[in-house]
Amino acid sequence: MPTPTPPPTPSQPPTPASPTPPGGHLLEVQDLHIEFRTGEGVAKVINGVSYHLDPGETLAVLGESGSGKSVTAQAIMGILDTPPAHIRSGQIRYQGRDLLELPEEQRRQVRGKEIAMIFQDALSALNPVFPVGWQIGETLRQRLGMSRADARRRAVQLMELVQIPGAASRLGDYPHQFSGGMRQRVMIAMTLAMEPKVLIADEPTTALDVTVQAQIMDLLADLRRDLNMALILITHDLGVVADVADRIAVMYAGRIVEHADVRSLYRAPAHPYTKGLLESIPRLDQRGGKLSTIRGLPPNLMRIPSGCPFHPRCPYVQQVCVDVVPHDLVLGDGRTSACHFAQEVHDDRAS
Repeated sequence: MPTPTPPPTPSQPPTPASPTPPGGHLLEVQDLHIEFRTGEGVAKVINGVSYHLDPGETLAVLGESGSGKSVTAQAIMGILDTPPAHIRSGQIRYQGRDLLELPEEQRRQVRGKEIAMIFQDALSALNPVFPVGWQIGETLRQRLGMSRADARRRAVQLMELVQIPGAASRLGDYPHQFSGGMRQRVMIAMTLAMEPKVLIADEPTTALDVTVQAQIMDLLADLRRDLNMALILITHDLGVVADVADRIAVMYAGRIVEHADVRSLYRAPAHPYTKGLLESIPRLDQRGGKLSTIRGLPPNLMRIPSGCPFHPRCPYVQQVCVDVVPHDLVLGDGRTSACHFAQEVHDDRAS
């Protein structure tokens, strides 16, 4: 469930994205299906996920733990453990090429250089026995063939880019000598070493205090704008994306159940799950009383409920929800909701 962060109304209009590349989007995930085959059975983790991303744009992917956010990102990066993971069908197209069809050597060239990923636990992602300057420089030496001196100079520039004070004097420091926020900045510097066109940030503010969360989010927004990167922001916290994202994709049980621009979604969600997430966050203008909650638990992905997978927890449930899987209902301006009663949910919040 979301952390207790007030859900601010986006204060600024989204930054206009760069034009879509000729022939299509920069990155497209199309009807992706992934399952995990285990000794206990088959878990259908991703069930027809589709979304796209253009240069300079930020897409926030939201949902509870286990909804499939990170698995989709790992599939894009090509770092899924197979087995137990198995990509049943779908496409992941980057600049028109289906990454799932590329040989591993070509996929490795895309990974890190074209598409990079920030992981949620910087302390675990960084090697504790090497200085951070060496770790940043090693990427440059191995992938670009830089000399040790050039890699060192570039490492300083990257650390300065992510606003680490006294960057040159901290090249020899080890990860444990940095605070949580500074370690995350080091991770961001490492991902920027190859100047990727797409950056995936998987829960980048996990375990950071509220002030540092805001600093990291501001940094990502600045880098996205200054470098014209496309950013996929994976989070369960609606509060951290209001002033950063252009669009939001809400995931539940391995499927995107709502997709909308950030202002429309905050103003009037069109899926009961999104509505429940928004209503469960504390608000400064509502004092006293109990917080709203979403009843029940997320489904077991080995036994996903019939019809709409959210129906056991949904206040709008009717028999059609139990019997029929809802298709995406288009509400206008590219907005979709996988709910039989999307218009009613939308109108309830808007009224």
